[in-house]
Amino acid sequence: MARRKGLTAAYEALPKLIKIILQIFFGVLIGGIYRIVRFFESGGILTLIVGLLVLFTGIGNLIIWIVDLVTEILFDRITVFA
Repeated sequence: MARRKGLTAAYEALPKLIKIILQIFFGVLIGGIYRIVRFFESGGILTLIVGLLVLFTGIGNLIIWIVDLVTEILFDRITVFA
C-alpha cells in the first residue's frame, strides 16, 4: 500500500518559484496554517503555539511572513519554528 504524503510534504514538493509567489501573496496565512498542520503531523507543541500566535497576532504575522519568505528563498522550505 502506498504511503500518503502529508500536507506539509505536499507543500514542500511544490517548485521553488511557486512557493515564493505563494509566500509573497498568502504568506500571512500559509505560515500559521503550515505550522498548525506540521504540529498534527509531528507533535511539536512549540510549532502549534507559534502557528496559533502567527494566525491571531498582527505583528506575529508580519515577522513570520518575512522570515518564511527568506527561508523559502534560501533553504527552499519553511524552517523557523516548524
